[in-house]
Amino acid sequence: MPNTTVWVAARAMGRDRIAVAVADEGDGIPANHLPRLTERFYRVDAARSRQLGGTGLAIVKHVVNRHRGRLDIQSTPGKGSTFTVVLPAA
Repeated sequence: MPNTTVWVAARAMGRDRIAVAVADEGDGIPANHLPRLTERFYRVDAARSRQLGGTGLAIVKHVVNRHRGRLDIQSTPGKGSTFTVVLPAA
C-alpha cells in the first residue's frame, strides 16, 4: 500500500528468546484467514493483483520452526498487521 508506514522492532524476551516484529498500517487481514496464511499457495483474495499469502509466509514459518521458534500474526481489518518472529537467543 503506497504511503504507508512500516515499523520494524526487535526486543529481548527474557534471557532466552528474542522477538522481531514487522508492523504496517495497511488494509489488515480478516480473522478467518489468519490461521491459513502460512499454508503454501493460500490466497486471501484471488482477485487482487497483490495477493496476501502464498509461498512467502509458508517459507518463513518453515525456517522459523526449524530454528525452534514461532511466527505470530495479528491483524485488524482497516488498521494493519503485525508479523512477529520469536527465536531462541542462543
